[in-house]
Amino acid sequence: MSNLTTTMASVVGQFTAANCSKPIDISIYKCSDRGIALPIMNEYTWPIELRGFLYIVGLLYCFLGVAIIADVFMCAIEKITSKTRMIKVAKPGTGDVIEEIEVKVWNDTVANLTLMALGSSAPEILLSIIEIVGKNFKAGALGPSTIVGSAAFNLFVIIAVCIISIPNQETRRIQHVKVFGVTAFSSIFAYVWLIFILVGHSANVVDLWEAIITLLFFPALVIIAYLADKNFCGKKHVESEVELGFDAPEPEYHGRMTFDQMAEFMKEVGKNPDLTEEDVAKMAATKISENQQHNSLWYRINAVRNIGGANKLKPSMNEALTGIYEEIKQKPMGSEMSVKTGPDVTSGGKKAVIEFAATSVAIMENEKKVGLTIKRTGKRDNRVIVKVETIDGTAEAGSDYIAYKGSLVFDPQEAAKQIEIEIIDDNQWEPDEVFFVRLSFVDVDDSEIVLGKKSVCQVTIVNDDEPGVIEFVKPSFLVKETTGNALIPIQRTNGADGKVSVVWKTEDMGATHGSDYDGGEGVIVFDHGEIQKMLEIAIYDDQTMEKDENFKIELIDPTGGAKLGRIRKTVVTIVNDEEYSGIVSRLVNMTNENLEALTVETHTWQEQFHNAMNVNGGDVENSTSVDYVMHFLTFGWKVIFAIVPPVSMAGGWLAFFVALSFIGILTLIIGDLASIFGCLIGLDDEITAITFVALGTSLPDLFASKTAATQEKTADNSIGNVTGSNSVNVFLGLGLPWVIASIYWASKGKSFEVPAKSLSFSVTIYAILGVVCLVTVILRRLLGPLGKGELGGPKVPKMVTGCFFIFLWVLYLLLASLNVKGIIPNL
Repeated sequence: MSNLTTTMASVVGQFTAANCSKPIDISIYKCSDRGIALPIMNEYTWPIELRGFLYIVGLLYCFLGVAIIADVFMCAIEKITSKTRMIKVAKPGTGDVIEEIEVKVWNDTVANLTLMALGSSAPEILLSIIEIVGKNFKAGALGPSTIVGSAAFNLFVIIAVCIISIPNQETRRIQHVKVFGVTAFSSIFAYVWLIFILVGHSANVVDLWEAIITLLFFPALVIIAYLADKNFCGKKHVESEVELGFDAPEPEYHGRMTFDQMAEFMKEVGKNPDLTEEDVAKMAATKISENQQHNSLWYRINAVRNIGGANKLKPSMNEALTGIYEEIKQKPMGSEMSVKTGPDVTSGGKKAVIEFAATSVAIMENEKKVGLTIKRTGKRDNRVIVKVETIDGTAEAGSDYIAYKGSLVFDPQEAAKQIEIEIIDDNQWEPDEVFFVRLSFVDVDDSEIVLGKKSVCQVTIVNDDEPGVIEFVKPSFLVKETTGNALIPIQRTNGADGKVSVVWKTEDMGATHGSDYDGGEGVIVFDHGEIQKMLEIAIYDDQTMEKDENFKIELIDPTGGAKLGRIRKTVVTIVNDEEYSGIVSRLVNMTNENLEALTVETHTWQEQFHNAMNVNGGDVENSTSVDYVMHFLTFGWKVIFAIVPPVSMAGGWLAFFVALSFIGILTLIIGDLASIFGCLIGLDDEITAITFVALGTSLPDLFASKTAATQEKTADNSIGNVTGSNSVNVFLGLGLPWVIASIYWASKGKSFEVPAKSLSFSVTIYAILGVVCLVTVILRRLLGPLGKGELGGPKVPKMVTGCFFIFLWVLYLLLASLNVKGIIPNL
């Protein structure tokens, strides 16, 4: 028995010794060493599938978080770059009269390439910096590959979406061509320079001087672009109001509604019983907002807020109110609905302004031709060539009118030209139809000519084969008690053949015939070809304070075969002058309050937490189901980031640095999540970077650029900033961390090693495809069949171009990924 016990003890001892000599370290498991800060807990026993799911969900959630804090960051940048100052200049045409004007401190080009570029590219730039510092100043693959992958997405996909999103036959052109030329060249040169560093001069090593030059290219780009913007290398112009900043976009939402503008707007809206004062104020604020100019930062902020279900930068209206607004949207308000009295676009007579004499004309179908007058104001001592072309509306070229496309030449001192467009009279009844005539310039870079506000004219072809339909223009009108006579327009549409008449009669409501107005009954006669008449009704001022009074006018008994239209009754509201002034004043205040609510600036922490904790910033009435879903998903991030100091503090700089710190923390987490997730599913860091990370950081830019492309008149804010951002990503996003790492290793007597491998291949492929993309963009600007514009144009060419650019992006991803996997060798 003792021998058996001894034998068993010996076996157990040997087994224990054999196994305990190699203890299991549960702190080492698959992908546990890939992150800088993650994982924060031991995941040894977790299934790979569960870990992969949690890491991809965490990565996507962090992308939402970085979008939310980037919104705060960009609001701070907007506050900083919108700073203005007062200067004194001589008032044009007044001799020695001096006036004070407000101009921006920041030049738009400098702001776009510095703080604004940093705002849109901060995650990519910080990822590269954090990766190098976190890995003991050794080069990583995630940061540089993310920068190249993001550049590819920006150049190929964003430009493709912007081209396709423009309505058919419309185009958007780059306005600041020289600045775009500088940034476009730089966006390719930056990556060619990377190739030189990685495989040319000192392969797989970045010398200190190479890193310093890379970083210095950033201020060099800003300076050269600024010189191009100011045209220092071209024809010199006398400094004018425009060059001082008068034509620059106003700081966002600094525009104010005026009493006169609101009075004009109320005339357009009328006294609609379904509209409250709040509704009118919302519509007025919407029209002001739509007529303001915005920079690229504004579009990105609004895109992020749409993603996060936060308060929007545009007034919200319900569906019914939107329908009413759309009906009056095309009508001018005051002087072209300008928020502030704009500068003289002729620059004190130094520019020739070309425009139509009227924005719309009507012509009888049987008159066969319509004449349009094009006038020139301002500078008249030069020769100007202007292009004129027709665009189909409901009327179609070939069946309703003869298409016109040609050029007009204004000789020196010539102030007006006329063109005639042939109308086709088909002797068949049709509803009234419209087409448009558009002006443009042959030499778009000529700085001595500019299009006026009336650069498009609407032509209405009035059918003359039927007696027509008679009706009021609007269902309600608003008149002041002291107006004397109210002029109520009655229109004849869908035909003007023969002499017709219609009986009108009034009916008392709150107003009384004989004491408040001179009503009764009468006849309106339309002679052959007449399409509008004015019904004149006297309004009596009784010199007493009264509330609003109404009377109704009804059309009955049409003759000559004419019919009554849908608006056969209208209500006229007589408003006492004092009360009228009170109404207008209240609406002005309410409109300006609505505009102030749209500002990107916050003033208190209480305001920030209120906006963060309420869907759509508290505007529940106009919130959509998508807003609720996104608000739920981003609620935690919005509450956390509400602790960032309000943008109004310290001119925005305090919020700038605090938000930048938060972005840095989130970027660290995103880098770890992406690296570990890629490891778990078998993806190299390079592939993870150019796909998941690049898309996650660039999607807000995509939404912002698409919105800017459709709403702006030029392509500068949609694609003009893509090339500048791609350049800054290299010069700042790689130059700065490389300088830091190069100095660190130089102090130890060693070189900073950056393995070229797949990075040089990826950069080379991007540079080649980037040249193809930019050449295509230039050809689109120059060639008529492609629309002669960077964006938009005829349907087929723009769709082909967009699909081609998407193909270039997919091709880049495919080739770069195959190279990482070793299927395609390095170049």
